[in-house]
Amino acid sequence: MKYLFACLPTALLCSVPFMAFNAYSADATQCEVEFVVLGIGQDGGAPQIDRHDDPAWKNPSQRLFAASGALIDHRNGDRYLFEATPDIREQLFALNEIAGKADNDDPLGLAGVFLTHAHIGHYAGLLFAGHESAGSKNLRVFAMPRMKNYLESNGPWDQLVRYSNIALSPIHDKDAVTLGESVSVTPHRVPHRDEYSETVGFVITGPSKSILFLPDIDAWDRWETEFGTRIEDMIAAVDVAYLDATFFDNNELPGRDMSAFPHPRLLDSMQRFASLPDEEQDKVRFFHINHTNKVRFETSEQYQAMKSRGFKLAGQNERVCLD
Repeated sequence: MKYLFACLPTALLCSVPFMAFNAYSADATQCEVEFVVLGIGQDGGAPQIDRHDDPAWKNPSQRLFAASGALIDHRNGDRYLFEATPDIREQLFALNEIAGKADNDDPLGLAGVFLTHAHIGHYAGLLFAGHESAGSKNLRVFAMPRMKNYLESNGPWDQLVRYSNIALSPIHDKDAVTLGESVSVTPHRVPHRDEYSETVGFVITGPSKSILFLPDIDAWDRWETEFGTRIEDMIAAVDVAYLDATFFDNNELPGRDMSAFPHPRLLDSMQRFASLPDEEQDKVRFFHINHTNKVRFETSEQYQAMKSRGFKLAGQNERVCLD
């Protein structure tokens, strides 16, 4: 199957379908610093376990990897992974296909990993840094205080620390981490199910552009009341906003109380953002899609409803130029 490499008129976003590895090369764009989306699915991805009717079993192009991304600084070869998902092997392969094999000492080819929180789709892939797999040496893992303590105090994660497979670097709410010339990452606390750790989103800033990476949040209103942050202000402050769209509406899980899963519904988010200026709406890229969310299928009513409102899904392997 042949794919076309396409860019939006702004030349900020470039994307191709997930399976189109050959469409990429190290010089596919002229970016010195870029962010690439490596997954747009919810923690379990798609197809999900025991969902034998999911067409993605037979059509790999419909598969969704768990939500993840990578910051690539071509000036020095550094790559920072955002989330260590259960799909980390395939995602790092995709990263190498996009940007070429990393020229550093880490077997994973990474300068560091940033974690949002301690739910399976966001940190379970750290196990592949262990001696049973890659055998990394002091791979930097950036984590909030509770997340750091959880990894240090609970197996099997503490073994990664004791064997020096990973080296934990503490980060703090709204304190920017400088990664290089004009490149930084700033965590922002968000309300979410925090059984083992706090939860953050990240503002990733390059030489001239920035993105918001926010795969999990319970409610936009609670972000404002509990942490003093308005989602509209965050969208205005960045060039691209990757936002939680786990479920489309409250009818998605028949027979289950969806109030137990308090993610912003995609339908509600679109209604809330409808009052934003067109240039602000255009920044929004929905991701962290549950396997039950039919917006993942372009032929679905949900996808067409989103498209008719002028909103978009993030694309797996989508690239954002940050300079």
